[in-house]
Amino acid sequence: MPSRARPDAVVTAEYGEFVRSIKQRIQASRAQAYRAVNRELIALYWSIGKEIVERQERHGWGKSVVEQLSADLRKEIPDQRGFSAQNLWFMRQLYIEYGQSPILLQLVREIPWGQNIAIMTRVKDAAARQYYLRATAEMGWSRHVLMLQINAQAYERQALRPKQHNFQQNLPEALAEQADLALKDTYALDFLGLHRMAREREIEGRMIACIRDVLLELGAGFCFVGSQYRLVLDDEEYFIDLLFFHRPLRCLVAIELKQGEFQPEHAGKLNFYLNILDDQVRQPDENPSIGLILCQSRKRMKVEYALRGMTKPMGVAEYYLTRRLPSELASSLPSADQLEREIESELRLLDE
Repeated sequence: MPSRARPDAVVTAEYGEFVRSIKQRIQASRAQAYRAVNRELIALYWSIGKEIVERQERHGWGKSVVEQLSADLRKEIPDQRGFSAQNLWFMRQLYIEYGQSPILLQLVREIPWGQNIAIMTRVKDAAARQYYLRATAEMGWSRHVLMLQINAQAYERQALRPKQHNFQQNLPEALAEQADLALKDTYALDFLGLHRMAREREIEGRMIACIRDVLLELGAGFCFVGSQYRLVLDDEEYFIDLLFFHRPLRCLVAIELKQGEFQPEHAGKLNFYLNILDDQVRQPDENPSIGLILCQSRKRMKVEYALRGMTKPMGVAEYYLTRRLPSELASSLPSADQLEREIESELRLLDE
């Protein structure tokens, strides 16, 4: 007579899926709860800043009221952190600088207070603030990563500098606009720790080793597929330096690294790769593949003529491996470690 399974026996595959589904629900619930708490905290800080400003104007109170309010709040609620005088000044600044901008005010509620302070104190242009606020919310940048992006001028490189590509000629209008937003004019690869004369394969190897930082620099939506991605045509092999998939664009993105200055033949080679990708690798529901040539320097007219007439969407951007300052300037400026310690010291005041 066959033995019957115990009532508490569990089918491994079914139970594993059950655990995963519960885990995902717990994580989603925690994330939603955190976002809700953060929105309430930012709303509270904004309202406190508003009251400070209004009462100063109404009663003619001076700066000393902030110091006094901080001391009294910490006396009344000693177990409540975050009401140092410095933090109250930031709350006041939040109201003054964002009070007349509903769009920015909505965005500040989506990111942590520390990141808000970093943007508010170090970015003054409204459009740049919107960029960093939105990017922090969408990509979950920590305070450290956010500061790196600000210092590397991510907004200027992605939103202000003219980009060189042929997206308008080879993609539908809506997709061309999205692809333009996903592309930067210059990519900062100094985190790789290489000097300017590093070989292409050396750069590629370091990018693979530092893929998390590379994805942060490329921007939201990039997923790594592979390096030296193999293509075969008529029994001959070809290799794409780096291949990514961009989720919002729903397309493959082939990146070719070039040491030195851009040359017209680089565009022809990438166009060839993109044709093969679209025929052999692209899925039926995906958009046309996009190519990006990263070179150390370029002449804009040469790029313009090289891309003209190409049938595949591609762009050309520069990269740099170092941002070393001239010795006469470097000696007079604080080091990155000193700046980082200063920032951390400032932010620790918020918890007092």
